[in-house]
Amino acid sequence: MSSNETLSLKAAAAVAHIEPNELRHTAQRGEIDATLRGGEWYFLRRDIDEWMQRHLLSAREKDLAKCHRSMADERRRRGMATAGRLVESLLREDCISLSLAAKAKPGVIRDMTDLAAQCGLVYDEESLFRELLAREEAASTAIGEGVAFLHPRYHDPYMFEDSFIAYARSEKPVFFGAPDGAGTRHFFLICANDRDLHLHVLARLAVLAHGAGLVARLEEAASPGDVMAAVREAEAEYSK
Repeated sequence: MSSNETLSLKAAAAVAHIEPNELRHTAQRGEIDATLRGGEWYFLRRDIDEWMQRHLLSAREKDLAKCHRSMADERRRRGMATAGRLVESLLREDCISLSLAAKAKPGVIRDMTDLAAQCGLVYDEESLFRELLAREEAASTAIGEGVAFLHPRYHDPYMFEDSFIAYARSEKPVFFGAPDGAGTRHFFLICANDRDLHLHVLARLAVLAHGAGLVARLEEAASPGDVMAAVREAEAEYSK
């Protein structure tokens, strides 16, 4: 499915994993780019994807969990990976830092870009940096709980050689635009070359941050191996 493909209300709602009436009301409120023609709403796939990213970061825990289950069911129907260790399988131990020194948002974005690039899977480091900066300018990826999930605003399947996740913990909390006004200390960077995987990972991370003890475990981590274990334990707890 092309990012520029036009979708009907019903098709767009299926892609967004919400009810058509809810998506219609979202369009009527101007919260998503959409076109009204002949009394029918139409959406571009890329606009649905961009809205979903914002929605997953701000959704209530109940709505977030429902959306996550719907995504997992869809990937299962399509024969795609839905493993309980989804985040752990993508997190690269060589892309983990426990000493991020940046003190402001642009510096964090630059340091996270550099951290991801050291894995050797980023095709264009400067393009990634610009995309991450544009995403934060459009809306912060900090969700509160001391966590932010950096990602490009629009998905480009040719940005990465393979899908992976980078993680860094800052030495001190950084003001990153979290809705609770608190500083952010834990930064995940989602690097996915598949849009459905990207959204599923974003949903999984948000679920873990809100209710599976992930943040507390990350605070105690003393090594990259401890970070891997923290993610493994949080995913196992969520899967119970």
